[in-house]
Amino acid sequence: MTKIILLVEDNPTDEKLTVRAFKKSGIANEVIVVRDGAEALDFVFATGPHASRTAQELPPIVLLDLKLPRIDGLEVLRRIRADERTKLLPVVVLTSSKEDEDIARSYSLGANAYVRKPVEFAEVHRGCENARLFWLLLNEPPPTRTLVDRRAAVE
Repeated sequence: MTKIILLVEDNPTDEKLTVRAFKKSGIANEVIVVRDGAEALDFVFATGPHASRTAQELPPIVLLDLKLPRIDGLEVLRRIRADERTKLLPVVVLTSSKEDEDIARSYSLGANAYVRKPVEFAEVHRGCENARLFWLLLNEPPPTRTLVDRRAAVE
């Protein structure tokens, strides 16, 4: 079973470009797209319309836009990092913001990477190939909460 990638993106053009680049890069993972911060949190924590999803099955990576409706990306990141179940979940900020404050806040809240959205498909494609190699093939995901709990009980 391939793990899903969570793409939090409210711009349909950026969504299509990212999904197309993933496919062209050979990324076979299903991409789930949510369009605002509230839905992103519902997906991650398996609440609301995503309550039927198993909360323990986290995506190997979340691609998070910052400028989102309802709840902005920085608040989504803060809530992900504040919860014991998701504090190690890899989150890559994928945004068009070039603001130094957004970059600094993203990293201070625990972003694993900050990537500005390129406008050229070739750049997106190259980025997806690198993401596939690192985040989906080489990177070891954090242990699941169950595994962490078992280790703590043994110690």
